[in-house]
Amino acid sequence: MAFPKPPSSPGAAVAAREYAAACPERPQAAGLVSSKTSPQYGEIFINLDRRACAERRVKRLKRSVWASGHLHALPSRGHRPAVPWFVTLTYADADAWEADHVSAALERFRRWCHRSGYECQYTWVAEIQPERARRTGKEVVHYHLMAWLPVGVRMPKWDVAVGRRCAFWSHGMTNTERAKAGIGYLMKYLSKLGEFTQFPKGLRLYGVGGLSAAARAIRTWLNLPEWAKRSYGVGDLVRKSGRLVVRVTGEILDSPYIVSILPGAIVVRATEPIPPAFHCGPYSTLPSAEVAA
Repeated sequence: MAFPKPPSSPGAAVAAREYAAACPERPQAAGLVSSKTSPQYGEIFINLDRRACAERRVKRLKRSVWASGHLHALPSRGHRPAVPWFVTLTYADADAWEADHVSAALERFRRWCHRSGYECQYTWVAEIQPERARRTGKEVVHYHLMAWLPVGVRMPKWDVAVGRRCAFWSHGMTNTERAKAGIGYLMKYLSKLGEFTQFPKGLRLYGVGGLSAAARAIRTWLNLPEWAKRSYGVGDLVRKSGRLVVRVTGEILDSPYIVSILPGAIVVRATEPIPPAFHCGPYSTLPSAEVAA
């Protein structure tokens, strides 16, 4: 398990030094994080300032978006891989953003897919338009969406109504193109989030739709704590009331870590050895029936 970088804010650093001074029985705790300390028994200092929390949120976002895009791109047995399309949704008016706009547009796209007989598979992320935000001083939101359609099917223009089909997006302009780099398009925009981490209240940063049951199980496994992934495979655990439960036995798993709250930081300390991983990733832990599907 990799250690995060030491706390960068003065408050967190002072709290860490005070904690280390209060624990003389562990001489390795004299610094913030010792690179020689074993992950099984070491102490991880986690900064709680606003910037550090935003960076961790973006890191989780990148992991989920990458996983969903990778899983969408996997072909079904006996079928050719779906073609990824990249769609950008922008606002004509900087103040027009509302939280339900993107969900309403996706619902129209979902109905179009259903009427056409296609699976509705997509991943989207929200972004602040940097240049427009600097020019207007407003948090101007736009969306980047990746959707997968069968070979030979062209993505309709989201801001254009055709016949009885209304426009999916009626709040501004859109741009549609075939994505040659797949999920790499979205990851490129996620790399810009470090500069603009302040979003309007109620803004969802990403969304995913159309994953198969096996793909959802893999994505859930990827988001489990590292200590749980080391001992359990895909589909072995479920979350109930915020706790991890073994699906077969009903056993409730207790975290092998204890948490101490400090001013501006928390300290996470292992109370027992963390077992080595028994697998080579999520696909090596899938039940054989799902692998063959």
